[in-house]
Amino acid sequence: MFTGLIREIATVKSYQNNILTIQSKHPAKLGDSIAINGVCLTVIKVHSDGFDLELADETRSIIDESKITGEVHIEPAMQMNDRFEGHIVQGHVDCVGTVSKITPRENATDFIISVEPKYLTHIIPKGSITIDGISLTVNDVYEDSFRLTIIPHTLKETLIKHYKVGTKLNIETDLFARYIDHILAHRQKVNRSISWSDIDKIQMSY
Repeated sequence: MFTGLIREIATVKSYQNNILTIQSKHPAKLGDSIAINGVCLTVIKVHSDGFDLELADETRSIIDESKITGEVHIEPAMQMNDRFEGHIVQGHVDCVGTVSKITPRENATDFIISVEPKYLTHIIPKGSITIDGISLTVNDVYEDSFRLTIIPHTLKETLIKHYKVGTKLNIETDLFARYIDHILAHRQKVNRSISWSDIDKIQMSY
């Protein structure tokens, strides 16, 4: 599990035969889970200046492989004694979005992100979303896109500062929205409604 708070901007040294080699200051250990631009991967080899991770075919079929080149966001998985900040992030990318509009404002920058409409069910106004591993808040949701407002600190400290119209993004939607939608859909199939007690149990499980 992750929080969506970026710990380092690392560099991709190579990517071949499903093996991703990262140059990083993070002291990774064999078997560690590390999110690379929002994708949860497992460390399979450690080097003096970084580590290797392996991408499964399922992962490669979902993400845009341009997201594993050049500089990347990294976040090690949470430990039991860590402070809980950001929001609950699994590192499971749901879809790839595209920056469709960028509007600078007085003290922030608006980004309009286009996605396939079927994913908007799990993107909620004022709810949480993960973009390339970054925990962010959704401002507005439209028919085929949503709006993010990025403050100057986040713009400066992440790769968002390099985003342009047309940039592809790894998107993980809200965990609770996905789970509740899934349960509701399956309860409807057997004509059984979900109760507040059921929702409490879902929330307490995460």
